[in-house]
Amino acid sequence: MLMDRDRSFARLSLRANFSWTFVGNVVYAACQWGMLMALAKLGSPAMVGMFALGLAITAPVFMFANLHLRTIQATDARQQYQFRDYLSVRLATTALALLVVAAIVVLVGYAWETTAVILAVGCAKACESISDIFYGLLQRLERMDRIAAGMMLKGIVSLVALAAGVSLTGSAFWGMVGLTAVWAAVLAFYDVPNGLQALRQTQPIRERSSPPQRAAVATRLAWMALPLGVGIMLVSLSTAIPRYFVERILGKESLGIFAAIAYIQVAGTTVVGALAAAANPRLAQHYAFGEIHAFRALLFKLVAIALALGGAGVLIAWLIGGWVLTLIYRPEYGAYNHVFVLVMVAASIGYVGWFVGDAMTAVRRLRAQALLFLGMTAATIGACAWLIPLFGLTGAAAATMVTSVIHAIGGFLIVEHALRSLESGVRAGRSLTGGVSCRR
Repeated sequence: MLMDRDRSFARLSLRANFSWTFVGNVVYAACQWGMLMALAKLGSPAMVGMFALGLAITAPVFMFANLHLRTIQATDARQQYQFRDYLSVRLATTALALLVVAAIVVLVGYAWETTAVILAVGCAKACESISDIFYGLLQRLERMDRIAAGMMLKGIVSLVALAAGVSLTGSAFWGMVGLTAVWAAVLAFYDVPNGLQALRQTQPIRERSSPPQRAAVATRLAWMALPLGVGIMLVSLSTAIPRYFVERILGKESLGIFAAIAYIQVAGTTVVGALAAAANPRLAQHYAFGEIHAFRALLFKLVAIALALGGAGVLIAWLIGGWVLTLIYRPEYGAYNHVFVLVMVAASIGYVGWFVGDAMTAVRRLRAQALLFLGMTAATIGACAWLIPLFGLTGAAAATMVTSVIHAIGGFLIVEHALRSLESGVRAGRSLTGGVSCRR
């Protein structure tokens, strides 16, 4: 059992955790959006395209390497694994991810500037991955305030560093160097000290174990998380695939425009991410203790919020989308309002998929997720190959809708199957108990 040795790490209420996470995510997302705007206004669509390509290549690699350990750790209600198990796995997989990114850029043979930007993005992602495992610890303790403070600090300083680098040098690469340096500094001087303090004050007393025993436990954890890592990589790949097709068929400038438009949905994912981070431990606890009604009630509330938020985004895009794109970027972006509307429709469905995906993790349907995400990836490739050559960026936006629909519907069916199985088990247990009582 967890022994609270210091009330400074007593868990916060769900409302307080949501509030902190929401504020932290808003500031962080605004700063990331500001970085994209800085590239668009200080540079060119091609520069935005290089940055977007770097994210599209590195994100699936690091999503797989991360094995979704933060959510597994945060929903580890029975504390089957120690923090050092999660950290050791994350350090090993992060090193492998960096090697894979380097191999990809060498094999594909991008121009030197594009290669440099992609590698810089990879280094930044490595810092983010290690911070993420400390956030998982704090999330399990339901102390989202510590995470939010780190995110706000990282977001504000990284925006300044990237904008200064691009403005002074006219190069996206030096902007990314500044961003990476900031993320490394926040990891070393904020995230790690906070995580170590949490461990000292709240970790349970456990028996010491030998290095081979710890290695065996870490291997077991990695093997357990592998299906989810594959699944999350496929989700990220499904998001990145339209960008690969756009870059190859339509060029980096078109990719820059598409990526800038698609990034606006982050305004919604900020709210969704805050709610999901705050609600995930509660969903896991409801499922672990057989509280099926409470699980469904919380999930349905989250889905209703996702639909309302997505609907508002679609309405805004339909009514004033062209003006918004021109205001925050440049006039050439405003000509793609029809793409903006489709992107927001896909986003509204994707918000539902986000909550349902985390619910699948809470009910530990990890292998089923991997199969679902494999189907999503295959469908996305087919949709992109068919729609983008015919309809350009409109086809790319339509392809993202295919991914979102499959994720939301398939995930809901998997979660509902898990809940019904648990419900049947609970009823069988009650029936058995009742039978024993009668015999007595």
